[in-house]
Amino acid sequence: MPDPLAHLIENNRRWVETITAQDPEFFGKLAKQQRPEYMWIGCCDSRVPANEIIGLLPGEVFVHRNVGNVVLSNDLNCMSAVQYAVEVLGIRHLIVCGHYNCGAVNASLDDMAHGLIDFWIWPIKQIQRRNPWISSLEKGRQREVMCELNVVEQVSNLAECKVLRRAWAEGQLVDIHGWVYDVQDGRLRDVVVQLERDGDTRALISAAEAAIRARAVG
Repeated sequence: MPDPLAHLIENNRRWVETITAQDPEFFGKLAKQQRPEYMWIGCCDSRVPANEIIGLLPGEVFVHRNVGNVVLSNDLNCMSAVQYAVEVLGIRHLIVCGHYNCGAVNASLDDMAHGLIDFWIWPIKQIQRRNPWISSLEKGRQREVMCELNVVEQVSNLAECKVLRRAWAEGQLVDIHGWVYDVQDGRLRDVVVQLERDGDTRALISAAEAAIRARAVG
């Protein structure tokens, strides 16, 4: 039987040829060290590929993805990746990127059980419960607003995790950026929120949430 994935192997061969034509030493250098400047925490949605969106090559962005780009202190996978990024790789910029029409965000607005995915949906659902004004919006707008608020929430969670608190306390320069990606046109929207070591985290989070509400209810 023909290999149903043979075209993927061929795609890889062509990709390697393209990269090495530009830089014959690229993979040799990449294998020796990993020194990215950025960490990307995003959704596992196949339409949101981190490297391609921001035009970076392998080795230039450290990536962690999960359902709904959720940052939880009890998620050992996420917290281990963040710790490695901050303490070992010395990454300066942590990017939390959500996207419009996110399945996890959309599911959080439903009053029904979804199985194992409810573990990830639950913290997103709490955002809606803390912001009852969202229910007055048209359904499509609710989803967009929830996506934006979810990014702010996860940025806040990241800023409060032990790794970041320790890094900031020790004077390490690490910034957290909250972005939203639009799958409709492939563009990153305006920054939702940005936190720095010496900034007032709570004030910035509150201001970001207020700005989202103001745009939504206009």
